[in-house]
Amino acid sequence: MQHTDFPHLFSPIDLGAFSLSNRVLMGSMHTGLEEEPNGFQKMARYYAVRAEGGTELMVTGGIAPDWFGKLTPGAAKLTTGREARQHRVVTDEVHRAGGKICMQILHAGRYAYHPWNIGPSRIQAPISPFKPWAMPSWWVQKTIDHFVRAAQLAADAGYDGVEIMGSEGYLINQFLVAHTNQRTDQWGGNFDNRKQFAIEIVSRIAEALDDQHLIIYRLSMADMVPQASSQNEIVELAQDVQRAGAHVINTGIGWHEARIPTIAQMVPRAAFADVTAQLKPHLNIPVIATNRINMPDVAEAILAEGKADMVSMARPFLADPQWVNKAKSGKANRINTCIACNQACLDHIFSGKVASCLVNPMACRETEWTLGRAAVSKSVAIVGAGPAGLSAAVTAAKQGHRVTLYERNDAIGGQLNYARQVSGKEEFNETLRYYSVMLSELQVDLRLSCAPQRDELNSFDRVIWATGVLPRKWDIVGGEDHRVLLYSDVLSGKAQVGRRVIVIGGGGIAVDTTLFLVKGSEPETIHAFREKWGLSKKVHMEEPQREVTMLMRSAKKPGSALGKTTAWIHRAELKKYRIRIENGVVYERITAEGLHIRKGDEHLVLPFDHIVVCAGQVSNTTDADYWPNAVLIGGARYAGELDAKRAIEEGMRAAMEI
Repeated sequence: MQHTDFPHLFSPIDLGAFSLSNRVLMGSMHTGLEEEPNGFQKMARYYAVRAEGGTELMVTGGIAPDWFGKLTPGAAKLTTGREARQHRVVTDEVHRAGGKICMQILHAGRYAYHPWNIGPSRIQAPISPFKPWAMPSWWVQKTIDHFVRAAQLAADAGYDGVEIMGSEGYLINQFLVAHTNQRTDQWGGNFDNRKQFAIEIVSRIAEALDDQHLIIYRLSMADMVPQASSQNEIVELAQDVQRAGAHVINTGIGWHEARIPTIAQMVPRAAFADVTAQLKPHLNIPVIATNRINMPDVAEAILAEGKADMVSMARPFLADPQWVNKAKSGKANRINTCIACNQACLDHIFSGKVASCLVNPMACRETEWTLGRAAVSKSVAIVGAGPAGLSAAVTAAKQGHRVTLYERNDAIGGQLNYARQVSGKEEFNETLRYYSVMLSELQVDLRLSCAPQRDELNSFDRVIWATGVLPRKWDIVGGEDHRVLLYSDVLSGKAQVGRRVIVIGGGGIAVDTTLFLVKGSEPETIHAFREKWGLSKKVHMEEPQREVTMLMRSAKKPGSALGKTTAWIHRAELKKYRIRIENGVVYERITAEGLHIRKGDEHLVLPFDHIVVCAGQVSNTTDADYWPNAVLIGGARYAGELDAKRAIEEGMRAAMEI
């Protein structure tokens, strides 16, 4: 019998159309491969690698049922037999790998980013520049036909079923709530009318597919927008969808336009499992919990407590395709954990790039990057055990090279050790746990509190320089004042900080440092998170631990260089903690009175207990002349804004090129 530490997670389940030996769904996530040249071959390998890793059931990214439902003009659709045949390479390879795969049918509705988008009513979405055309009744019926056609074509393409996207504010969801449905015909008005679009789609698809094809309905269980569905309406719709023929109901949380974080790193793990638990007793078919479930113990607890029948994870399979096999075989500590940063997945998608993963740059590059044993094992010295050096060391060792990793400090991690101190960024602890385990397992010679000498480096075949960055010092009259600190002093705990604090800078480090100063480093509980963001009956905002003023030379908003999917969250938090923000500032001098600045024609003196400087970084390459032929990676190559995504990718590339 296979050993497992997670008996509920690895218990079988009957879904009606077929059975699974575990309770894991690889949830839908758009990767951008759907629109790439040779995209179907890339998709096939991407999904097959996850199936080889033990994932038995997965759902594709959203595929539009017609031209109008596409998210962007170039987005994927399934409307013809020719298009269905192109998908065959995907389904065939997944089946050969032992997995099953469903296709998600997604109609963007008013969220479509093109001028021919449509919706139940002519009400523009705040996240699209295009106002939708209101659908005449005949068009509504035609769109239902298109959903059915897409489901039939998916079956023809070899998919094991479909997921009907009825949440996150897409077209079906738009019909359900009065916020976006102001129709007066049979598709609008009271809830009985508004829900008919969803029910008709499920019923018609159930009639069109045989009983061996799975029908998953993604139901919005928390809209988080005005005039949202009530709990009674959610239960009523779920029961109607069950009667209409759905085999499984998956959880959807929050519309994309909702200004409440739902999947970002600061959201506590399993923060929305209770939403699924509220619905579960009202149904006779399995329900799936989702959002911020990234490790087996989290998934096991949800199932053991009876909150759901299955768990859905999407980004964790970007981070580690072997997630299921590792969890099942008692090697959960080897899982490369999704840290919910959004930087290489969602931020890539929203900027028109193919998705990947900060902690696993090979994600979505499975046909381009291969990691095999080197023909000749070489001795490799890597100087610096920050994210770039760790990535290089593990990648080189996996290829069979003999790796020695030097680190001046007494612990691995580099700049990640600062980031993980900020409340809401605890997931970086998992990254360091993963690397620590892998260094040991791959027998990397780790030398902490050690800087190599020239004679040592001469003995290696290759040297990779990954010494990272140092905080940039602040050049200002009076800057030698003992009350002026660097962010590294604060985040490392070396310095005690007073009540009134000025933070210099508006980049990602400045935002992190500011939030650390007002929140501390304790993880936020689900209860506190829900109160802060207005998700509970009691709305409560904890008092900031300090009075903080952020000063910026730039006229931009703080965190403007951060990714689109998280920058707004950080700015919302700054506002909630009453951070004073002054941009377009000229720094003059520091005196006993305070910091003298000029803003426009106004001269200000700001009193303070401490100033924390977050004014960028410089490369820590002062010792690079020890080994002139070393390959520089990460911050040692280019400081810029701290970027673990770039550092880890450069480390992997450098090791693969040995």
